[in-house]
Amino acid sequence: MNDTSPYTVKTAESLGEIDPKEWENIFPASSQNYYFFKTAAETLTRQFKFYHIVISRDNRTVCIAPCFTMDYPLDTTVDGAPKKLIAMLRKIFPRFLMMRVFACGSVAGEGKIGIDSTNNPAEIMGQLTTEMKKIARKENASLIAFKDFTHHQNTLFESLTKSGFRKIESYPAVELDIDFKSFDEHVATLSKATRKDLRRKFRKINALTDLKMELRSDVEDCLDEVYNLYLNTFERSAVKFEKVTKEFFGNISKNMNGKTKYFLWKLNGKLAAFDLCVVSGDLLVDEYIGMDYDVAHENHLYFVTFRDIINWCIENGIRKYRSGALNYDPKKRLDFKFLPQYVHAKHSNPIVNFILRLASPLLRPERSDPVLRAIKRK
Repeated sequence: MNDTSPYTVKTAESLGEIDPKEWENIFPASSQNYYFFKTAAETLTRQFKFYHIVISRDNRTVCIAPCFTMDYPLDTTVDGAPKKLIAMLRKIFPRFLMMRVFACGSVAGEGKIGIDSTNNPAEIMGQLTTEMKKIARKENASLIAFKDFTHHQNTLFESLTKSGFRKIESYPAVELDIDFKSFDEHVATLSKATRKDLRRKFRKINALTDLKMELRSDVEDCLDEVYNLYLNTFERSAVKFEKVTKEFFGNISKNMNGKTKYFLWKLNGKLAAFDLCVVSGDLLVDEYIGMDYDVAHENHLYFVTFRDIINWCIENGIRKYRSGALNYDPKKRLDFKFLPQYVHAKHSNPIVNFILRLASPLLRPERSDPVLRAIKRK
C-alpha cells in the first residue's frame, strides 16, 4: 500500500476481531447480518477459509468486506452429459477444472460489502482489491472474485471492469412481493393452468388430516432429522456450492437471537420437511430447505411449505419473501420476480483472464436451465 494513502487496511481472520456494532453500522440492511457470518465462520471451516478485510480512514471504518477462499469447480453451472464426463475425468484427475478462488461476498446468497457512502467507492474498491490480491497470493488462489452481487450494486464494480475484471452472469435469486391479503388471493392472479393445478394439489393436501406445521426458533431436539432432510435436498441439486454442516443448523438460532424461524412439517407424526428462514424487518429470506422425498412429491410438500410460509408472512406483517437460486420452474409459476446476480472475476494470468472473457458466455446459467432460457428469450 502507498505510504501516502489516507487509508489503513487490515485483515482479520477471526470475525471476533470486529465489533458487531461497527459491522451493523456500515453494512446495508440484510438478513445475513454479523451473526449469520459468525455462524458460517464457526461451522464451515472444512470447506472455506474466512477473512474479513477492514479499511479505515482517519481512524474511522469505511469498509468491511467478508471474504473466503475455496476450491471452485468451473463446471458448477454445467449440467447433463458434459457434467457426467467431467465427473468421470475427475476420478483420474481430481483437480480437473478446479480452481483455487479468493472471493468477496457470502458463501450463501447475495454478496454485500459494507462501504461508507461518504467516501469515494472507486478508491475503496481499489484498496480492497489490492489487499485481496495479497491474500490470494498467500493462499495460492489464481482467481479473485466478487460473488453474487446484484445489478443494484453495479456501480461498485465500474472501476474494476476497467482494470480487467470480467462480469459473469450467476444464478438469479427470486423474490415475491406480499401485497395480497390471503394466499388464495395470490393464487387467483396466476395463470389458469397454474390455478387449476394448485387447487387440485391443495384438495389432496387438505385431505391429509395428519399433516401439521410447527414453528420453532431452534431444532436442538431433532437436529439429526433436520440435517438428514437437508442432505436429501442438497444431494439432489444439480448445482452445488456450499454444503452447510449440522453444526450450522444448531448454531445459527443461538447466534441470531430470535431472527431465525424453523418451519417443520410432520406427516403422521414423522418429520417430512423443514425450512430455515431468517426474518429482517418486513423481509423473510428462505435460506435452506429439506424434504423426505419418499413422501414429498406424492403429497406436494414443496407447495405446502410455500403456502404455509406465505400465510405466516401475511399474519405477521412480512411484505417480501425472498428465496435463493435454483428450482426455478415452480417459482416462475408462482410469479416470483427474478433478481439478476453477477460474479466479477479476474485471473492472475492475463492469458487465462482473456480466455475467461471469451468463455464467460458458455458459463451462463441459462445454458443448463430451461426456465432461465425461456425468460431470456422474452
